[in-house]
Amino acid sequence: MKKALILAALLNAAPALAVEPDEILADPALEHRARALSTELRCVVCQNQSIDDSEAPLARDLRLLLRERLQAGDSDEAAKAYLVARYGDFVLLKPPFNTTTLFLWLGPFLVLAAGTLYLLLNRRRQASPAEAPISAEEAEKLKKLI
Repeated sequence: MKKALILAALLNAAPALAVEPDEILADPALEHRARALSTELRCVVCQNQSIDDSEAPLARDLRLLLRERLQAGDSDEAAKAYLVARYGDFVLLKPPFNTTTLFLWLGPFLVLAAGTLYLLLNRRRQASPAEAPISAEEAEKLKKLI
């Protein structure tokens, strides 16, 4: 019973964020903005984690850079634009829909369409009726040729 309670407590624990105490800003409003923005930015090392969740040294640098920009008076969009200018759209967890990210957004649909087309064509080939048997006259001509 005791083990079950410990296991339940571990499973229900909130995920630990990678933000370290020395990174936290003194101003709670700025810290809240920094946390909200850092959940929208990708760790370029971990790739599928936000910089808020990542423990990579580069993610820490990005968190510190973001906080510096906010303390300098940048708006949320200006701070995000600064990071995008340095690291490209890849730093955003939700990249914008534009010509450079077109394949990123449309790629899954193109692969799905190609797979569906392949399956339909393959099924049509298998479902085509067998060739009709040759007639008696054609069989005679074949025997003469052989």
